Amino acid sequence: MTEVFQVGDREITASEIPKLLKRYQLMPQFLQGLVIDRAVADYTCTDEEKQAAIQKFCQQHQLTSPEAQQGWLKAHAMTPAEFEEVAVRPVLLQKYKEETWGRKVRSHFMTRKSSLDQVVYSLIRTKDDGLAQELYYRIQEGEQTFEECAREYSQGPEARTGGKLGPVPLNRPHPAIGKLLSVSQPGQLWPPRALAEWFIIIRLEEFHPAQLDDAMRARMLDELFAGWLQTEVQSLVSAEIDRLSSPSPSA
Repeated sequence: MTEVFQVGDREITASEIPKLLKRYQLMPQFLQGLVIDRAVADYTCTDEEKQAAIQKFCQQHQLTSPEAQQGWLKAHAMTPAEFEEVAVRPVLLQKYKEETWGRKVRSHFMTRKSSLDQVVYSLIRTKDDGLAQELYYRIQEGEQTFEECAREYSQGPEARTGGKLGPVPLNRPHPAIGKLLSVSQPGQLWPPRALAEWFIIIRLEEFHPAQLDDAMRARMLDELFAGWLQTEVQSLVSAEIDRLSSPSPSA
């Protein structure tokens, strides 16, 4: 039996590691690490990128002195060379993301845009059709504000906020409400309409279209990477399950 490393008075062997990872619920993180290592294996960074990565890592972990850095190395049982590998890994991963999905970000953004656009809207709901009609005309004629009517008459939790909801993604409200908001102009008041057991009055307050700025681009890139990583890890898990469930070959 080959010893891998010693922990106290216990020798940890290669055959024990998978069981321990499962017991400590670390297998998914371990597999993710393996997949990422394989992905970034052919990437390198310049000395300037390496120094910037190390500085950023130290700032993030408040390793602002040599003593703090040495303490961190000791706590994680790492050598300085291993520390550098950990620090530059995000740089290598970012290069992999850009090369693999950089040209797909815009199309992914357009696919996701309906769930990224944000709206603020006002809602009144009541089960009384006649009351809904009355409230609509009061608001339309300026006899009462939407907020006043919502606080007094709306029968949902929105009454506490004067009917105002959001900002929320455009696809979060009921589909019928989302469709109405998607064709509304800010300030547009819609007449009462039936929705399940309710009669609702809707007014769009604000519309915030999602923009493919730097922050959104990074988010889209991360989403594409996360979807790929999940698929890769699940593939490894499935292969392991198949291996364990396969009958052993006859002697």
